[in-house]
Amino acid sequence: MICQDAFTVALLDPSQPTPAGLIDPQGQTAPKRFAVYRNNVAASLTEALRTGFPVIRKLVGDRFFDALAGVYLRAHPPKTPLMMHYGQELPAFLQGFPPAQNLPYLADVARLELAMRESYHAKDAAPIEPSVLAAIPPETLMQSRIALAPSAILLRSRWPIYGIWAANMLDAPTPQMHGEAVLIMRPEYDPTPHLLPAGMATFLIALETQPLGAALDTATAAVADFDLGAALGILLAGGAITSLTLPKAPAP
Repeated sequence: MICQDAFTVALLDPSQPTPAGLIDPQGQTAPKRFAVYRNNVAASLTEALRTGFPVIRKLVGDRFFDALAGVYLRAHPPKTPLMMHYGQELPAFLQGFPPAQNLPYLADVARLELAMRESYHAKDAAPIEPSVLAAIPPETLMQSRIALAPSAILLRSRWPIYGIWAANMLDAPTPQMHGEAVLIMRPEYDPTPHLLPAGMATFLIALETQPLGAALDTATAAVADFDLGAALGILLAGGAITSLTLPKAPAP
């Protein structure tokens, strides 16, 4: 009987011998058949990474990416047969991958690409109409709690992750090297990253635990000229606001 762990190690590492007990119909050891199977598995996992991380691939080039993938897949074999989820550990892997240390933004760009995939597969939630907010008195609205769609994912980085993504996917100009905050939203079926104005990331984090008015105060403390109307406009346009909880009426 072949040990499953030994089989997996040998399957992902071409330096390992054919697992003991792996034989052909004639009862002979089958190294050639195993080598073909091993190559097919490695090719499939590499292709899954190419599909999931197109910007990383563009940044480092095909040859470097395939070599990186070969090291990654041996260190991180799939945990599920669903290849759409493969690559979860790539951002952390890139942080510690010595040949990539001259590109310190790679890990955060990989986080952005991974978050876009997570947004795509997130649970559906119907957005509220802008008229719903407009119909609520301002005092009541400021005491209300706003919930965002599961597909809305916030990322903050000390690198221009949106600018790098846009330069490679939209042919935008090469960005300046400064930090950016990005919100991924999925108004229809395709998730799209949006570069956030100053203070909005702080506002969105505060919204997770605070009513709208308190979140506004938190954002204004960080950025004096924070524009609430612009922030809500971004969320509504992206279909990111899915529910509104009004404050409880005082007891009679």
